[in-house]
Amino acid sequence: MNLFESEQRVVDAAERLAATLGDDPNHSVAAAAMDTAGRIHTAVNVFHFTGGPCAELVVLGVAAAAGAGPLLTIAAAGDDGRGLIPPCGRCRQALLDLHPDVLVAVPTPAGPQLRPIRKLLPDTYVFPDADASRIVRFHKRHYETVASGRKTVTVRHDDPIALGPALCAEP
Repeated sequence: MNLFESEQRVVDAAERLAATLGDDPNHSVAAAAMDTAGRIHTAVNVFHFTGGPCAELVVLGVAAAAGAGPLLTIAAAGDDGRGLIPPCGRCRQALLDLHPDVLVAVPTPAGPQLRPIRKLLPDTYVFPDADASRIVRFHKRHYETVASGRKTVTVRHDDPIALGPALCAEP
């Protein structure tokens, strides 16, 4: 999935922050995440020999502290010009449990691409008590009919969304 301008802003924010990290071995990865209001939250990892948190986990906390709802997109970038990096296994599991519909920017030979978190962690255990809010993405031309309630049914391919309450965010 190619990046839209809004998702590119997330990648750019992570890469900009990573470029400022310098030679500090305790902070070597930056992450950025966009919430449903379009706000971008940023953070860095906290390395410690006991297993400090990755930048992706720190940005989840930063976003929660800012009152963000479900996250739409997340990206991480390494220091020293390493650029975009994919999340580790622990971060993938936390993202799936807490933000099951987040799109993750990953590096590919063709440039940054977006992947649904569930595609980065197939056949995984899903933590039943996570109580995560869900997001349904649709083309912006359908926004008005969905927001007004005229469109109430959709067919999704390979998208495990159950019936439930909906939050309509501006496109």
